[in-house]
Amino acid sequence: MEELAKEAGITVRTLRFYRERGLIPPPRREGRIAWYDDHHLARLRTIAGLLERGHTLNGIADLAATFESGRDVAEVLGLGEPTEETPVRLTPEQLADYFEGEVTPENLATALDLGYLATDGDEIVHISRRLLEVSAELVREGVPLSTVLSSGRRVREHADALAEIFVRVLHAHTKETEPAQLRPLARAVVDAELSMALDRRLRREDGTQPPKA
Repeated sequence: MEELAKEAGITVRTLRFYRERGLIPPPRREGRIAWYDDHHLARLRTIAGLLERGHTLNGIADLAATFESGRDVAEVLGLGEPTEETPVRLTPEQLADYFEGEVTPENLATALDLGYLATDGDEIVHISRRLLEVSAELVREGVPLSTVLSSGRRVREHADALAEIFVRVLHAHTKETEPAQLRPLARAVVDAELSMALDRRLRREDGTQPPKA
C-alpha cells in the first residue's frame, strides 16, 4: 500500500479512504501480503484526473460503478460484422474532456446501453470516431449530452429501418448477401434524401416557398 501511494503521489491515508469508498478494487492477497498492480495505479490516476476536472468523489464512485457494469469491448466490437467505423480508445479523463461537465453516471449508462461505449480494462472504447466527434461538437454548440444520446437512439431506429429496406431490395434482386457497392450506394441515397429533407424542413420553418421549376 505504501508503494502504491508513493507511485500515485497520494498519502496512505487517502489510499485507505479510496479503498473504503470502493473507488479502487481490493488487492490480490497471498497470505498476509496484499498485492497492488498497474490496474490500481491507473484507477488512482483516473481519480486524480477526474477530481482536477471538477468531479466529486461521490460522482466518481457512481461513474466507476456504472463503468464496471457496462459491456466490455469484446461483447460490443468482437462480433465479426463488417464496419467502416473506427473505434477510439479513451481514458476516463479524455472522455471527460470531450464532454466537459456532461459525463454523468446517467449519461454514461445510456451510452453503454446504446453500445456507443465499451470497456477494456481501464480504458473506454467508443465504437465510432465520427460519432464521438460529432457528439462532442453538438455538446460544444450547447446541446445537452443527454439530448444527443436520446436523439441518437431515435436516429438509430430510423437507420435500422433504412438498412432493412436496402437489404430487402438486395436480397430480392441479387444473389450476393452484401456486394461491395451496397454501402456507398445506400449511403449516397440516404445522404441525398436527408439533404433534401433538411431543405424542406428549413423552408417550412422560415416560411419560404420552394423554388419554382
